[in-house]
Amino acid sequence: MTQLARRMSRIQPSAIREILKVTERPEVLSFAGGLPAPEAFPVAELQRAHADVLAADGAAALQYATTEGYAPLRAWVAARMARRGMRVEPEQVLITAGSQQGIDLVAKVLLDPGDTVVVENPSYLAALQAFQAYEARLAVVSSDEQGMRVDELERLLRKTKPKLVYIVPTFQNPRGTTLSLERRAQLAELSARHGVLLLEDDPYNELRYSGEPLPAIASLEERAPIVHLGTFSKTIAPGLRLGWAIAKDEVVRALILAKQSTDLHTGALAQRAVLRMLQSFDYDAHLRRICALYGERCRAMLEALARTFPSGSQWTHPEGGLFIWARLPEGIDCGELLLEAARENVAFVPGAPFFARNPQLNTLRLNFSNRSPQLIAEGMARLGACAARRLAGSPQRAAGAPPP
Repeated sequence: MTQLARRMSRIQPSAIREILKVTERPEVLSFAGGLPAPEAFPVAELQRAHADVLAADGAAALQYATTEGYAPLRAWVAARMARRGMRVEPEQVLITAGSQQGIDLVAKVLLDPGDTVVVENPSYLAALQAFQAYEARLAVVSSDEQGMRVDELERLLRKTKPKLVYIVPTFQNPRGTTLSLERRAQLAELSARHGVLLLEDDPYNELRYSGEPLPAIASLEERAPIVHLGTFSKTIAPGLRLGWAIAKDEVVRALILAKQSTDLHTGALAQRAVLRMLQSFDYDAHLRRICALYGERCRAMLEALARTFPSGSQWTHPEGGLFIWARLPEGIDCGELLLEAARENVAFVPGAPFFARNPQLNTLRLNFSNRSPQLIAEGMARLGACAARRLAGSPQRAAGAPPP
């Protein structure tokens, strides 16, 4: 039997990926994965852009490329971030294979075994996996409707010096909440004062359906050591695997070296094709269209939850992003609820895996972007009925139903 590295024993399988295997059956109404709506993908525009690139410069697009990424695309990202108040030079931008690779690269260059990473509780599951892979110790701070409790973080920083603070500030995964402007400023100041690197993971910022836009934390304090991550996965298409990391010179050089040993470079054809598309169609109008679509679906889910979930349930009211976080009445274990819901051909992600400490078993994450309002209403009706049965202590089991 092959002897794996000791660190592999610390890595837990992704609950989301495992659930997605089950929900591949077409009859299952899945609200589990953070899947964008496929009807929102600019397929025709991407097809034309790939054809244009291959016709005009196919040899270069299919050749090995620089690790840093396609220079004109890096310049586009820098200019886009400047609109959010960030002072970014193209040389400070690294094109990554999605923002998830950015998380992994930051962990790779920063963390030694036993180093401390501060995360929200709950936090993005795949980030927790990445930090565990590098044998980090996770310290947690709680969050509320205004995001991370920065006052708790300040108290923690007085006692210990972590290597890294990780946060999804806007429409957080899994809770859908947004860090307030006041807390953003406080967090940037704490990062600068304590010299602790802040990893600002910002994949959902441009998916806002209500409320006012907020600045990136990286734009608020020039002295703060911040790595800012972004992605095209939520706004164009996740299959492209295109994201970016923005950091100051010393850190971005380290990230480039780490990426060289990982995959040499992000796909050159995809980089050139996406830039070609961005130059030839109205990206902001595209964002308005998908925000209108997802905003309608978010409202549909909030209305369905109010109609169908048991009395005493609570849920967040996000202004954007892809997720709603719900808490069912005490006594319901959402891991067990998932088993029953799967028999009713509906799926979600139980909340427990998102917690680095003290999991709350009666919580769950729901994705609204990938289903129509009609299917959202049907799915929430099924799920609410399952929850009501479990609350009553009499779960119904469909005879002969396939195992979840």
